[in-house]
Amino acid sequence: MPDIRAIQAELKASKLDGWLFFDHHRRDPIAANVLGLGENGMATRRWFYFIPARGEPRKLVHRIEAGMLDSLEGRKYVYSGWEELHKLLPKLLAGGKRIAMQYSPENNIPYIGLVDAGTVELIRKLKKKVVSSADLVQKFEASWSEEQLGSHLEAGQAIDRIRQQAFEEAAGCVADGKPLTEYELQQWMLERFRASGLTTAEPPIAAVQPNNGNPHYEPKPGGSRPIRAGDLLLLDIWAKTTNPGSVYYDITWMGYLGQRVPGSYAKIFGIVREARDRAVDFVKTSAAKGRAIHGWEVDRVARETIHKAGYGKYFVHRTGHSIGQEVHGNGANMDGLETRDDRKIAPRTCFSIEPGIYLPEFGVRSEVNVYVGEREARVTGAIQKEILPLLA
Repeated sequence: MPDIRAIQAELKASKLDGWLFFDHHRRDPIAANVLGLGENGMATRRWFYFIPARGEPRKLVHRIEAGMLDSLEGRKYVYSGWEELHKLLPKLLAGGKRIAMQYSPENNIPYIGLVDAGTVELIRKLKKKVVSSADLVQKFEASWSEEQLGSHLEAGQAIDRIRQQAFEEAAGCVADGKPLTEYELQQWMLERFRASGLTTAEPPIAAVQPNNGNPHYEPKPGGSRPIRAGDLLLLDIWAKTTNPGSVYYDITWMGYLGQRVPGSYAKIFGIVREARDRAVDFVKTSAAKGRAIHGWEVDRVARETIHKAGYGKYFVHRTGHSIGQEVHGNGANMDGLETRDDRKIAPRTCFSIEPGIYLPEFGVRSEVNVYVGEREARVTGAIQKEILPLLA
């Protein structure tokens, strides 16, 4: 159940008259998460739930799915036809002028822009000003409880162990002359997930050059490359515990299938490491001083470092993403490239910092998770200092 009083307090503080939730065919997972609706029952008709800054919440549902929002408090209005829906909407929104919805101007934050344009037009037609719910979502959907932080740290311990074991597995196969492909190593890691009580919506990534030059390379059973001596191996691993409400841990590490890492690889990793560390330090310093910062600012710190080193055009994605119950969560992203994420980083949220340089011959990325508390920020797991030489 949502904490209506806490939401109303935040609405008042933000000078908003209400938060309007709308869904159809479960298109808005944020609404389901914030309102605690789950996935029970059919959802084939439009519904609205309005939390005003003051007073009792109100809901509008279709007659054939009249019980859709019965778990939520508030007065219920019921409609059948579209004319009746349009007639009841003013009653639902009575007293509200400045209303938050899962809307993002110009779709600048696609994770938030979930309400269709026609519905926004419909609300505006009632002379309501629709504003983005992005900051509300951060507070009530992306912020972690102590239990969620604990689940993240628990997953991190297991994943850090599996990461080390995966490098050892690759090194052992190479040393013994045993064939091993990227896909086979990926599947090996998935088996370790299951044995460790972890789950993931998408499998981890194992990539050698030149595939590690593709930021979202996915090993496939029929086309992945063999892992051989002299290869630069990237492992991108994310998972969470199977407990309800648990959140992800998401890292990327680099290893070299040899005794001594070539200078060309070490040079690029050094630049990426510096970009990562400067971005982390910027967040930690800002948090300690109580200074509000935005996602795009963190991205700028990392991006400028890589740009000054002469590799700016090879850093082709944002610096980091929000982490939550989905590996790409609904809090602020560290992004000034793909979008200009101007959300302030909220307390009790977590995100990745993962700069990368992707050359035609090979790619390098280093990823850590940063958790921001009330007046502190910290990396939640091990931090890679150099590419690991994997063969003795």
